Amino acid sequence: MLWGWMADDFDLEMMRRAMALAQTAAEVGEAPIGAVVVDPATREVVAEAYNEPIRLNDPTGHAEVLALRSAAAKLENYRLSGLTLYVTLEPCAMCAGAISHARIGRVVYGASDAKGGAVEHGPRYFEQPTCHSRPVVESGLLADEASALLKSFFRARR
Repeated sequence: MLWGWMADDFDLEMMRRAMALAQTAAEVGEAPIGAVVVDPATREVVAEAYNEPIRLNDPTGHAEVLALRSAAAKLENYRLSGLTLYVTLEPCAMCAGAISHARIGRVVYGASDAKGGAVEHGPRYFEQPTCHSRPVVESGLLADEASALLKSFFRARR
């Protein structure tokens, strides 16, 4: 993992896109998490998604998994080597596993998740010897915005 990295304008643009998806999720009653898969060589957005486990009646309907599925379908390849995943919240263990199996090259996430995260918290999935593929991980991009959106969403439901 790389801490203290410098995001460029494209990273900010992609994370803002993920934040817009997270806002859409909140508006439809889903946890506000958004994800964008990008080909860094062409800067093409390959896929994007937001959390939809409630609407889909699918416990795997996390933004990351949905974006990875869409990218794999579009590229007709389950291996997404070299692509970058932008996500507004630290991935959970399930999503970290999917990221590893997809062979994503880089993960950029916003807010840390001390309770459910599996990258810098919990099992620290990418640091395990059984991990298939370890992406470069960069965290904290728009973390305050992502955290505020999550907190306001859950505060309104209590």
